Amino acid sequence: MILDLAAAVCLVAGALLSLAAGIALIRFPDLLSRMHAATKPQVLGLLLVLLGCALRLRTTVDITTLVLVGAFQLATTPVAAHMVGRAAYRDGLRRDDLLLVDELAGHHDRRDDGGRPAT
Repeated sequence: MILDLAAAVCLVAGALLSLAAGIALIRFPDLLSRMHAATKPQVLGLLLVLLGCALRLRTTVDITTLVLVGAFQLATTPVAAHMVGRAAYRDGLRRDDLLLVDELAGHHDRRDDGGRPAT
């Protein structure tokens, strides 16, 4: 009974995080923000869904499969996001007005409260 309740909470929380990631993909203004939304909450949402499934199924074969799915997701998503981000940066598909620090260009543009470059 308690494990079923925990599974339900994990499934609902994971689904809500994945929904939030999907909405953010539509609403965020630039590629780098969308890339962040596609990786962080989506991966956590998937891991919560996998945990909920594991708590509900409780067989060794199913849990092993779910662990492998989660491990491959954790191994591939950061690499893919990094490569997409680097390619987007090189192609100029970024909004410089949204960046506070541009570490790839070596240019640090920290702004104070008035919108002027900090000295």
